[in-house]
Amino acid sequence: MIINNEKKKKYFNNIINFLKNEYKYKNIFPPKNKIFKAFKLTTFKKLKIIILGQDPYYKKKLADGLAFSVNKKTTYIPASLNNIYKEIKKEFPLFKKPNNGNLIHWAKQDILLLNSILTVEENKPLSHEYIGWKIFTNNILLYINYYLKNIIFLLWGKKAQEKKNIINKKKHKILCTSHPSTLSFNNGFKGCNHFKLCNIFLKNKNYKTINW
Repeated sequence: MIINNEKKKKYFNNIINFLKNEYKYKNIFPPKNKIFKAFKLTTFKKLKIIILGQDPYYKKKLADGLAFSVNKKTTYIPASLNNIYKEIKKEFPLFKKPNNGNLIHWAKQDILLLNSILTVEENKPLSHEYIGWKIFTNNILLYINYYLKNIIFLLWGKKAQEKKNIINKKKHKILCTSHPSTLSFNNGFKGCNHFKLCNIFLKNKNYKTINW
């Protein structure tokens, strides 16, 4: 419903018109048919957790439309995701690190893996930062904030934490720490216990916990 409403707005049409040209002449990620993949796998009615990323991976064959996730056809695991796996292993010693970086199993457990910016040009991180995607994702977050309750927001890094101001902390659970990238992993993400804290919160609300 919310996405259909956004599609009727002028800013959204401007994004689509811009991307038509970009996909025609440049390498843009993720593939066109995966831009809104996160919303197809995770429904608002069942939503439990939002993990907010920045923009898609900007190297070939990686971005799959889910924040932090990698195309299941590659075995390459980006540094940020590898650090996420390290933290999960620390919190859940029985966790077995996957041999790939595809996070579709998270999305199917009602986790919205949402990038603030949904597309990117090859080798140019944040190249689509100002084409209108932030309006779209902010409106999605505002909708979730207003109409739902008890959603866990995982905000990793300064850019994600800018969204704190549009989330009602009395209705929802907000967990903040540094980004899992190599540069900031040791500045808070390591030892953050976010994955365990998510499950504790869900259990206390009588929701099914996440199999990370």
